[in-house]
Amino acid sequence: MSTKKDKFSSKDKFYMELALDLAKSRHGQTGSNPSVGCVIVKNDKIISIGQTSFNGRPHAEFNAIKNSFEELEGSKMYVTLEPCCHHGLTPPCTDAIIKSKISEVIYAVTDIDKRVRNKSFKILKSKKIIVKKGLLKSKIESFYLPYFFNREKKLPFVTGKIAISKNNIIYSKNQKKITNSYSDQFTHILRYQNDSLMITYKTLNKDNPKLNCRLKGFEKFSPKRIILDNKLNSKINSYIIKSSNNKNTLIFYNKADKSKITKFKRKGIHLIKSKIDRNNRFDIKLILKKLHNYGCRNLLIEGGDKLTNSLIKNKIFNKFYLYKSPKNLSKNFEYLKFSSQNILNQKYKTKINLNLNLRKDRITLYS
Repeated sequence: MSTKKDKFSSKDKFYMELALDLAKSRHGQTGSNPSVGCVIVKNDKIISIGQTSFNGRPHAEFNAIKNSFEELEGSKMYVTLEPCCHHGLTPPCTDAIIKSKISEVIYAVTDIDKRVRNKSFKILKSKKIIVKKGLLKSKIESFYLPYFFNREKKLPFVTGKIAISKNNIIYSKNQKKITNSYSDQFTHILRYQNDSLMITYKTLNKDNPKLNCRLKGFEKFSPKRIILDNKLNSKINSYIIKSSNNKNTLIFYNKADKSKITKFKRKGIHLIKSKIDRNNRFDIKLILKKLHNYGCRNLLIEGGDKLTNSLIKNKIFNKFYLYKSPKNLSKNFEYLKFSSQNILNQKYKTKINLNLNLRKDRITLYS
């Protein structure tokens, strides 16, 4: 039962939770548009659901209205983000809501987009539609942090990850595997949730990774591959190079032989020349700006120790996952220790040990 202090009932909260679940399931798959969830209810019965389509269009509200199996007149719409009210590649969602004769709209978060912010609220109210906002606001605002960051900074939201052994080693010759298969599944969820994945050519040459999403049924949602390769030293027979095309692989380089440039272009790879500093390191902030211009909104970086250390020092990561295995790795041969633990604790004050069923592996989230 709602009170004056709490204008939303437990049923309202339940329906909005469903809308949030719909939005979460499309996170990272809606291009430059935010992932939105929508639930339409009539006479205490769900009559339709919708979510933002892959690549961002049509929007969740339009899909929910189109999918309804009952007349919408007199119904109530729950949506995670303020509906759009401007003409873009698709008509405004407010037009569809008004035309469908929905009587009440409840949304969680006001859109940060200046073309929408509080305007939809006024448009719908002017058509005698009951409009309420703020349901589950703090929880859903947290979900939209990447979208807000994209809009405000004109940069992709950057997530980092690295796996270390019990004795803090990230690489030991002849012992490639650090974490278990349960942690691997979480990594593939991250790959699904991010539209792009960055590594250096050193990681490519050493590990010959696939960088794809290997969750059953979600393989087609593998992220775009981004390689940092100053002089185009990536092995031409690696999996990434052999499976590349102009849409799925970008390589940032600075200076390379013309023959190498020609060879990589023939593979269909999108080459982007970018500046380096006096230490022969790329300007990551400039690269992030370029990636945003290319449509990247959620970037996962699976870097080695040097790249990870540099990005942590400069607080480039918006959030960072540290995987830890219970096993020790050998120091008998070539090995590499994780050098960023202290600086990670200094730079990122929020530290959460994730409650995941990973058997003996552990993952800590820093933000």
